[in-house]
Amino acid sequence: MALATFAGGCFWCLVKPFDTYEGVLSVTAGYSGGHREHPTYEEVCSDTTGHVEAVQIEYDPERISYEKMLDIYFKTFDPTDNGGQFFDRGEHYRPVIFFHNDEQKTQAIAKIKALNEAHIFDKPVITPVEPYKNFYPAEAYHQDYYRKNPVHYAQYQLGSGRKAFIDRHWRDQND
Repeated sequence: MALATFAGGCFWCLVKPFDTYEGVLSVTAGYSGGHREHPTYEEVCSDTTGHVEAVQIEYDPERISYEKMLDIYFKTFDPTDNGGQFFDRGEHYRPVIFFHNDEQKTQAIAKIKALNEAHIFDKPVITPVEPYKNFYPAEAYHQDYYRKNPVHYAQYQLGSGRKAFIDRHWRDQND
């Protein structure tokens, strides 16, 4: 088994895209990259812990590759915006790829380079690639939010502008 840790704005919106793939064993919403141990949602939202909202994905690399995980990830958020995502602003909403080993780091940097060369976005991809240092699962009410609150989740996707951005940039792309 292997781990992938990604941040891209609200962690609710990063769970569902990975949850349906064969080889993905679990997707956990939580907090990563900061200096406070076991932070709460309120603490992370205060932008004082250094954490970002993230997901940690446990997967079987024999059934799904890290490269495929990156493909999925980059189709879930705006990788050109480092100040938050859509109407969610602040440090804790910034996108980050947290690499667990040198191979993940190399693949993430190569993926960003390929996206920039393909000019998929109007601006360059600026998503940071940083070494993994920690991950703390979020409170239970945040886990599998799209299943527990499907109406609110759908309204959030539409109202935030996330769905429109994804549709505009990836509509004609095969998965």
